[in-house]
Amino acid sequence: MTKKPDPLTRREREIMDILHRRGRATAHDVLAELADPPSYSAVRTFLRLLEEGGHVRHELEGKSYVYTPTVARRDAQRSAINHLVETFFDGSVEEAVATLVESSKTKLSQGELDRIAALVAKAKKEGK
Repeated sequence: MTKKPDPLTRREREIMDILHRRGRATAHDVLAELADPPSYSAVRTFLRLLEEGGHVRHELEGKSYVYTPTVARRDAQRSAINHLVETFFDGSVEEAVATLVESSKTKLSQGELDRIAALVAKAKKEGK
């Protein structure tokens, strides 16, 4: 059975964003792109922890480890949202969506509202 990846810390999410954007990267590549970067050894530790958690894998190329995400970005987003809904909203998708809509820093455009309404209509039709 495949191990379910662990939830990510803020720094781990930043590293995963870099890996998803680039597709693959060394610890030096990641360090160069991090805002307010920690030490090189800290980046390597984060990458090792991400690998242990099932988020990345590495290949040896020359003397460098090259890291790649093990999960597609969309799947990682779904997992993070599911964890957020379970943790902060007691599993209530309705409460999570209401909070997102109500607390949006910018007013939702008509197009965004239409897409949300279409998703809700589709879920109703499919009985979800």
